Amino acid sequence: MATSGAGDGCSSLNGIVSEIEQKQFTNLPAELLEYILCFPVLKHVDICNVSCSCKRLHDVCHGRGKVWGHQYKLRWPRLQKHYRQNECCDWLKEYRTRHTVGVQIRRTVVSISQRFFTEVPCVGQVLGDSFAEIESLGAPEHFCEDELLSILNSDRRKSLTLKYYAKKILYFLRQKNILRSLKMFLEQPSEQQSALEGAVLVDQYCNPLADVSYDGISSQLEEITDKINKMLRIKNPSHPSLRVTQGDCFAVDDFDLQRQVVVTLNAVLYEQLQYKGNECDYYNPLNSYIHQVLLRRTGIPISLSVLYMTLARKLGVQLEPVNFPNHFLLRWCQQQRGSGDIYDFVYIDAFGKGKQLTAKECEYLIGHQVTADYYNAISTTEVLLRMVGNLLNIGKRGEGNEKSYQLLRDSLDLYLTINPDNVQYLLLQARLYFHLGIWPEKVLDILQHIQALDPSQHGAVGYLVQHTLEHIQHKKHPVEPEVKRRSAPEHLELQYSVGLIMKHKRSGYNCAIYGWDPKCTMSQEWITTMRVHQLSSGANQPFYNVLVQDGTCRYAAQENLEPHSAPLEIAHPEVGRYFSEFHDSHYVANEELQTRYPEDMAETLGTVQDLYHRLMPSSVQQESPNGPEGPSQENQDSQENQDSQENQDTMPT
Repeated sequence: MATSGAGDGCSSLNGIVSEIEQKQFTNLPAELLEYILCFPVLKHVDICNVSCSCKRLHDVCHGRGKVWGHQYKLRWPRLQKHYRQNECCDWLKEYRTRHTVGVQIRRTVVSISQRFFTEVPCVGQVLGDSFAEIESLGAPEHFCEDELLSILNSDRRKSLTLKYYAKKILYFLRQKNILRSLKMFLEQPSEQQSALEGAVLVDQYCNPLADVSYDGISSQLEEITDKINKMLRIKNPSHPSLRVTQGDCFAVDDFDLQRQVVVTLNAVLYEQLQYKGNECDYYNPLNSYIHQVLLRRTGIPISLSVLYMTLARKLGVQLEPVNFPNHFLLRWCQQQRGSGDIYDFVYIDAFGKGKQLTAKECEYLIGHQVTADYYNAISTTEVLLRMVGNLLNIGKRGEGNEKSYQLLRDSLDLYLTINPDNVQYLLLQARLYFHLGIWPEKVLDILQHIQALDPSQHGAVGYLVQHTLEHIQHKKHPVEPEVKRRSAPEHLELQYSVGLIMKHKRSGYNCAIYGWDPKCTMSQEWITTMRVHQLSSGANQPFYNVLVQDGTCRYAAQENLEPHSAPLEIAHPEVGRYFSEFHDSHYVANEELQTRYPEDMAETLGTVQDLYHRLMPSSVQQESPNGPEGPSQENQDSQENQDSQENQDTMPT
């Protein structure tokens, strides 16, 4: 009895002490409680639990207070640029919305892999229904982008399929926003349109995942302007350009002073900074992207002219763009009040290190005479059409791979945004989508628009309409994917499996296997062209679909492949479409690929064990911090991912 009484007394005492401690804690000033609850070790789940414990702490953790503001900034630091410093808002509401958007984005990304593995992924087509639900949330698009960036910045070797589609969605979202900005830009009065700003928008649309901004480009041009001013100050300390503050618009009227600017600009740009025209690799699309021109200090006539013209105007010299055939130029008027006579201008070749030409000398550049119309100044819109037209031609000259198709699609989007009624390019866009097997409904819309603009195109339009309708009908009855089991009698000659890292014996390239056939399935023409008959087993041997380190996809004979002695990751853009993870010495097929090759992963694991792990010293193989029955690394990773997902799915209420 005594023991029991002592226990009851101790329990009561603990209850009293605990109550006293709680009262002492909740009696602390609100500022101190906020400070304590903002400790980095506390997560949003902890704050939810604390706020439910009593009214005092619930009031301290109110939605607009510091505690939830801290939690929001701690979890999503990239979003802080979208808020003003010390901005007061409902952080709990922002947290909930951002969390909900994140969950929905991940569901969308996963569903794309499941639904579109067998098709050419066209994200614009895929996202129609999926993003309707996200848009109904009324959340800012930067929430969507932040979640996609979170996926892309996770463990480099894991979640490869998730990252593959997240990257495509981010590409699509950014392009959609850039296209909206371009339309707003084109609606401005022509005198307010800047060729540099337009060129940056073109650059951003073709490189939506790159860190390209108008402010960043302008900042780099300001640095070049400062170098020009520094040299100009040595030549003429009283030059009026030196008295202008950044952002001011002005014009130098005196021709001698203008000439000093142009001479100094040439000296800095071409002699000091070594800018030049890219004669060796003229048709490289990087020559048309302003951020790459600044980075590589090389370009083509039009991109260098945009930089040259922008720098000259910053220093008070008004130059005009000239749409000269085959060689873009700038013109510099030598008359006080302007002139319509082509011989009253000096023509500047920015590609040719700022060389100044007469009208007659311009014709020597292209080797034939032209009419006076070609010497006229053009608008910013026409500059952009010329720039995009160059990219379009590069895309048409491409090798028919994904990269050239993407450039062709992007440049067509830009061109038809600027000039939406160009029948020639509308027809090209419809043919491109039809060829790639994407967006059949949009193809029909384009063809209808073409027919309205030019009824004479009914022959080409009718052909495409018929075959597009057949494609739509075919998609309603999809063919079940072929399942290949290596245990089947006809597959007994197979030596390798999906996910292995291989080396080509003859060509020397590294690659990863993502598919196979028991015999060569290519056409007789391909077999002849690739000289398959010269192989010891010819076409009558297994052939493998491989992702090559150089970004290509190839079809390789079994006798030409061997397991890589030191397997490394394959830097191929399509890796994530087929594999979910790189695991030390091999790739792990994602669910979709495993469905098609259900017996390959077990074979791959066995091959990897025989090839690589048996070569390791026995002491290394036996070494384990958890003993022989401790959890494997895969189980630990799985548990970490599960914990992460649980954290992701826990929303404050």
